[in-house]
Amino acid sequence: MTDSLSRLSRYACTVILPMTLLACGGDQLTSGVDPFAPMVFKEGITAMPLNPPNPSTLQPFYVSQATIFKFAVDTDSILIGADGVTRYIVVITNPSGGTQAQYEGIRCDSFQARLYGLYESKGWRENLLGEWKDIRRDIPNRYQAALAQGAFCNFASQEKSIKTIINALNPNGFTGGTKPTNSNGIM
Repeated sequence: MTDSLSRLSRYACTVILPMTLLACGGDQLTSGVDPFAPMVFKEGITAMPLNPPNPSTLQPFYVSQATIFKFAVDTDSILIGADGVTRYIVVITNPSGGTQAQYEGIRCDSFQARLYGLYESKGWRENLLGEWKDIRRDIPNRYQAALAQGAFCNFASQEKSIKTIINALNPNGFTGGTKPTNSNGIM
């Protein structure tokens, strides 16, 4: 009897006890990790582009009837970041023909944009004070909203296919000038 009790005790110590501890360690309530807690955004390192915008890969896109500016994205510059940020070069042309190129990023999860830098005659100048700002939908020059709604985002998720983004930027089918709707057509 003592030998059986001893074997049972050893079995409990070598098999049952470690399995019990392992099961408790994986419990989110016991481990202190809340699976429903919001994720904390951690931005990856952003390097400025090496080249100016390429005129042959500029894709114009529609923003709104109220704007007097023209907008185009350098499709070669679009980077879909693992950190959830889609980075791109946008070229803004004013009515008199003057242009400005900007390197920016869009976050779909928070509907925010950030200016990383501006292109000047000597190259890219980093915007050291750049911070994430809410994208405004209610202004005439709402080009960031148009890009997010029409190409870079799939509702609140980042579009992961560069081919899908480039196809979405096609002027014949670009929907960035309208608010997104759900599958039932309800805004």
